Amino acid sequence: MLIREADPADWPSIWPFWHRVVAAAETYTWDPDTPEETARALWMSPAKRVYVAQDDDGAVVGSAYLTPNYGGRAGHVCNAAFMVDPARGRRGIGRALASHVLAEAKSQGYRAMVFNAVVETNPAVHLWTSLGFSILATIPDAFDHPRHGLVGLHVMHKELA
Repeated sequence: MLIREADPADWPSIWPFWHRVVAAAETYTWDPDTPEETARALWMSPAKRVYVAQDDDGAVVGSAYLTPNYGGRAGHVCNAAFMVDPARGRRGIGRALASHVLAEAKSQGYRAMVFNAVVETNPAVHLWTSLGFSILATIPDAFDHPRHGLVGLHVMHKELA
């Protein structure tokens, strides 16, 4: 699997799984009806470093971004988001993207990564904890999950330096 920086021409390959993941309304707090132009602006913002994972046949199977979580004197703390094509799940793509982005964050001088709103029922919670993230807090009943009802949102943290 190749992981590389994305370019604008990658968006048409990212959009189908981005839309599928967000429309499922199970793992992201974004509006499930987010239109494509808004989604592109959210994911491909010039303020973010965007990456794609390609399988051996060149298909884009996942994407992630890295961005500052705060500014100014807290600018050394970053945030990231990850999406894997649901049709390609359980193949290590998310772990590979996470390892790549964590290494990139450290090489760019970030000292910590924070996830602000991880849905507590998201299977990726196990991935994040296995990579050394801690759950700092859980905001109870903050996310209206379509199958589980009201569930918490975790704030997760990992030191990078």
